[in-house]
Amino acid sequence: MRNTFKKLAILALSFSFTTVFAQETPKEEDFFRINKVRVPEGPILEVGGLVTLPNGDLGISTRRGEVYIVENPTSAKPYWRRFAYGLHEILGIAYKNGALYVAQRGELTKLIDKDQDGKADVYETIYAWPLSGHYHEYSFGPKLMPDGTFMVTGNVAFGDEEWWRAESRVPMRGWAMNITEDGKMSPYAAGFRSPAGIGSIDGQFYYTENQGDWVGSGGLWKVKKGDFMGHPASLRWTNLPNSPVKLQSDFFYSQIDERRTKNEQGRYIKPENRVNETFKTLFEMKKVFPELRLPSVWLPYGILGISSAEPVKIPANTFGPFAGQILVGDQGMSIISRIFMETVKGEEQGAAFLFRKGFRSGVLRLEWGTDGSLFVGETNRGWGSAGDANEGLERLVYNNKTPFEMKAVRAMPDGFEVEFTMPVDRKSAEDLASYDAESFIYKYHPVYGSPPVNTEKLKISGVKVSADGLKARIIVQNLRQYYIHTLTLDGLRSQDGFYSLVHPVAYYTLNQIPDGNKLSANEVSTKNSATPVNVPAKKTAAPKATTGKAPEAKGTRTPAKPVTAAKAPTFKEVEGLLTKNTCLACHNQTKRQIGPPFVEIAKRKYSPEKIFQLIHNPQPQNWPGYSTEMPPMPQVTKAEALKIAAWINSLNK
Repeated sequence: MRNTFKKLAILALSFSFTTVFAQETPKEEDFFRINKVRVPEGPILEVGGLVTLPNGDLGISTRRGEVYIVENPTSAKPYWRRFAYGLHEILGIAYKNGALYVAQRGELTKLIDKDQDGKADVYETIYAWPLSGHYHEYSFGPKLMPDGTFMVTGNVAFGDEEWWRAESRVPMRGWAMNITEDGKMSPYAAGFRSPAGIGSIDGQFYYTENQGDWVGSGGLWKVKKGDFMGHPASLRWTNLPNSPVKLQSDFFYSQIDERRTKNEQGRYIKPENRVNETFKTLFEMKKVFPELRLPSVWLPYGILGISSAEPVKIPANTFGPFAGQILVGDQGMSIISRIFMETVKGEEQGAAFLFRKGFRSGVLRLEWGTDGSLFVGETNRGWGSAGDANEGLERLVYNNKTPFEMKAVRAMPDGFEVEFTMPVDRKSAEDLASYDAESFIYKYHPVYGSPPVNTEKLKISGVKVSADGLKARIIVQNLRQYYIHTLTLDGLRSQDGFYSLVHPVAYYTLNQIPDGNKLSANEVSTKNSATPVNVPAKKTAAPKATTGKAPEAKGTRTPAKPVTAAKAPTFKEVEGLLTKNTCLACHNQTKRQIGPPFVEIAKRKYSPEKIFQLIHNPQPQNWPGYSTEMPPMPQVTKAEALKIAAWINSLNK
């Protein structure tokens, strides 16, 4: 009887372990729920701006030129009223002293409800700036700063013949402007390209940039007065008397090639990415242009966004362990990323992580509600985005359960320290096979975007796990200053539940390598379960006896097997390649997003070799109906490209 109970106990214990280990790792939606905000029939939102009013109501500006006030916006039945209309492409909204301020294409406008009937009856121009009439001259803001002034940023235009080259046709295009309530404007910084996301974080001015010419990838920048953010178009106005930026166009182009050449017919040639060229980087050119501001954190293109949007800080007691960190929306991929930042040797840097995907349209604006939820304003007209809607308003709600995530990544003299939201399983955390690292950077050139370059796989030589299991310090060989360091923790598991990380990849921008003590060999674990074990070689078997079969007669041969066409790979077979190479960031199999759907590409009947060439050097003129260019992607190997091409062509049925 005693043995029977013992066997049953062992069986039950085995079953419980099987159950624990078989549990599916929770996903984003298990912690952060996306709720659609009820919108009445009529308004076409195309959200351009969001602001929470002191009474908890939500102010919304739209790209259609309307302003709405939503009462009880977090309730099941919010009440909507139109506050203002007839304005021009409002891409931001702010509240100050009982009035709303919006940035139209060409002016900062104050909206006042003078007779208190719930509608604006005064539309007052605070400050107007020039326009050339080009469609791309969007204006973003205003963002209210601690001193009561407003920040507004201006998009650049594009050339007529050189349609790929951004240009500043009139003053303040490609600039940030600081504007007072009484209409005084001071140029603040230059070098912006498409500064769609601006924010006031801890009293400082930040912005996010979109990939394009001179911008290898998106990212988050801290902006100080007099900074040059990297795009040269706006430098044509730095000779104006009130310019805080002293860098001149002539000097800039004397130091770096703008690739402005013509063909035999006298037409400008669009610059394309050059493989195996000697190239410049932002950090190298900062030695030449001291006012050039480097990004605090890069957001790798196609992974954490393609059209970076508004940054917001997570308030205290909100979104659990991530309070104090920064969230950044992305209009193209319809996602939100999370950023942990630290200051090392006086420079900001930090790690970026995917936070939440699955929004219905392009995420342009973020605003905190009074209940701690996050309003998400969405639009995609003319720009394209992932998702199944053209516009919308949603709300991200935290359920107060802690996900197993990397809470923070900090730079160390010999690697990185990863902090977790809950204790890790020590066995997996002390196994070097649980970690992977590489580093890369982007080119600084006049081509649209940049592929990752100088990519190098990095050796991890040791790991030290803290006693409480909340931190793992990893030794990473060959840290490279200013490079993006990708840390992948696929093998790590949680102590409770043995779960994988919800998001196992971090992208750390290493602007400075800290000083300090390095870990010694006797402090770390060097165990690596992936290291092959030496197995003694087997003895060679004796040769088999001959069968006595006559040799094949001279001049005869075995008939060849019939050759059959190679079967095209399935989506499941190429999904990993499409994800790895960020194809799915812009393309859907059947639906138009930022780029054309794969089925439409298949109808062009390109050969696999041609698709390979177009991946490396895209020809956006082939797809005139899409506003966002595809960047060159020479990092995609020929074998991978041909496999993807075979799948694409199989869709043409």
